Amino acid sequence: MNRREFLPNSMIMKFNGLTPAPVKRGVSQRINLLFIIDQLCETGGAERCLLNMIRLLPKDRFHCSLVTFKIDRSGIFGNLPCPVHVFPLRRTYDWNALGVARQIRHLIRSDNIHIVHTFFETADLWGGMVAKSSSGVRLVSSRRDMGILRRPKHALAYRALRTMFDLVLTVSEQVRTFCLEADGLPPSKVQTLYNGIELDRIAAAAGTDELRKVLQLENASHVIATVGHVRRVKGVDVYVRAAARVCQDFPRALFLVIGDSSEPEYFRELQELVRSQGVGENVRFLGPSEAVFSILKLCDVFCLPSRSEGFSNALIEAMACGLPSVATRVGGNAEALEDGRSGFLVENEDVAAMAERLQLLLRDPKLARQMGKAAQEAVAERFSATAMIDQLMGIYEGLLNGR
Repeated sequence: MNRREFLPNSMIMKFNGLTPAPVKRGVSQRINLLFIIDQLCETGGAERCLLNMIRLLPKDRFHCSLVTFKIDRSGIFGNLPCPVHVFPLRRTYDWNALGVARQIRHLIRSDNIHIVHTFFETADLWGGMVAKSSSGVRLVSSRRDMGILRRPKHALAYRALRTMFDLVLTVSEQVRTFCLEADGLPPSKVQTLYNGIELDRIAAAAGTDELRKVLQLENASHVIATVGHVRRVKGVDVYVRAAARVCQDFPRALFLVIGDSSEPEYFRELQELVRSQGVGENVRFLGPSEAVFSILKLCDVFCLPSRSEGFSNALIEAMACGLPSVATRVGGNAEALEDGRSGFLVENEDVAAMAERLQLLLRDPKLARQMGKAAQEAVAERFSATAMIDQLMGIYEGLLNGR
């Protein structure tokens, strides 16, 4: 299923301008939520945020169910804590799509769904129109990037369908600004909901000596890490070039890349870049890992070289592990990381500045510890899962109560 497909303009306009009917719900009745997401095949920020919502919303106040068009049940998506409906969808304009639309509408009616909450383009645009064809449903859309997945047709559709959404939740103020400008949404219908992470899970993770041996870190003078899917937009090539500069002064520094490779051609380019930069002994691609927090706690510095971000889970997780960070000034990074206090922000593509800031932190362990402590405190204060869920519950209740 290609998440970028949706109905043609003639059908889009048919649904434009719909207004929700009043929702009939008893005072003590649970809110029935239906989440729709294009696919659950990789554990990116959106997928992890959705799982936290499903797991942490109080069961006595919210009943959650999930629709997806594609799923990989071999990993963490194999045992989700709510009813899961998989409706295979390759196109949004064929006979199969009509059947899937009927199934979703039947589910909304039979489960008395109050709120449909969508993630990604197909769920937003096509799934949103299907949901709004069911009377009384409120439609919430999560927007999590600066439009990097959109094609020109998406830009037209999001603007054409802007009145369809009862509320748009953005992952950062930068994404909110983008949605206001690109989609023409009224400010009253767009609200920022920051990612929240489970601090207890991070606190329980330990960077053990055994793990250090398994990862063969004993001979490293310093360990730097980046976390994320290995894609061009994540700027791992910038990270490698910065590593080459840092290793001129710290020849035993080790740079870890933690995350799955989702762009094979780009990964091959990176391997060649590592060789050409002469850092084959300094850069390691670990692939995905279930022990990310434990690995981070063995590191000295975190680096986020992304070319575009909505709001980075990896960044706030590293901060919660007590690491000082060097991150690019893109998307919501500046909303999480305070430059000069909890780490450093550098301009996108600026290899020299990134290397300089990394070297500064490696040369000054006291500064690194101070920044790591400040980072940890910032996350505990602003980006906990508890804070996110509390805000989300208020948003849902307010939406149904007309606030």
